[in-house]
Amino acid sequence: MAPDQYTMQDPTQQYSDIDTTAQSQAGPGLDSRLKEHADHGEDSYRGSGRLTGRKALITGADSGIGAAVAIAFAREGADVVLSYLPEEEEDARWIVEMIKDAGRKALTVPGDVTDPEYCRRLVDTAVEGLGGLDIVVNNAAKQQFVDKLEDLSEEQFDETFKTNVYAMFWICKAAVPHLTPGSTIINTSSIQAYQPSPGLLDYATTKASINAFSKGLAQQLAPRGIRVNVVAPGPIWTPLQTAGGQPPEELPEFGESTPLGRPGQPAELAPAFVFLASPESSYVSGETLNVNGGSPTP
Repeated sequence: MAPDQYTMQDPTQQYSDIDTTAQSQAGPGLDSRLKEHADHGEDSYRGSGRLTGRKALITGADSGIGAAVAIAFAREGADVVLSYLPEEEEDARWIVEMIKDAGRKALTVPGDVTDPEYCRRLVDTAVEGLGGLDIVVNNAAKQQFVDKLEDLSEEQFDETFKTNVYAMFWICKAAVPHLTPGSTIINTSSIQAYQPSPGLLDYATTKASINAFSKGLAQQLAPRGIRVNVVAPGPIWTPLQTAGGQPPEELPEFGESTPLGRPGQPAELAPAFVFLASPESSYVSGETLNVNGGSPTP
């Protein structure tokens, strides 16, 4: 049995058996097609009732960070609505089974978050299907590596902003009227907001926008008892990296530049989201929690 998140380990040696070899896949990317599957905590995350009775909506929940958060939330006692693209159904089905195995309710709402009508319908479905909503995790993201500004198309720039920023705006706007005091919103930013890679101009810009939006919204919603925070991952091994997020030839060295010398796994992000979703973080709002292998940030 894999060590759980409470077991003391050498963080420089964790996941040394996962080899991020050069590979690529089309579309949004599927974990089921990775040569080395990411760890979502399916064999290790141990819940302790920290989110008992809570009702959560997670975008990008089929794989990667969103999937790990969905598993952790369920094992902590929350029911979960999962948003993902229809072509990611294969991965999503597996996460649904993980949630059901934890004894919690799982609702799937496949669709494209670049569509504002879908985002509003997603929130409505979550409220109706779960009988309310008190945790919103905006995690879906588009990341495509483009080496030169001249080759960055307006279409990609627009779609990256719609996926990463507009969807967050649409979902938050639709969700806030349903949120009660004690509810939380958690948005996913990135180390790219602080240390932008030359080939990820559009992606890095959206992640900086997420930080600013979240800090402003946190101040706006604080008097209503609703907290807004951000998790900013470093290099994390997910299908997104193999589906155009990074040049395939650079994947063998992916994450080695961090102080811990390796990429992170989705399972290592889940506890940060659980903390920010739970009452343990009751005096934390407008904060960005960096989970990046030790890379210095502002």
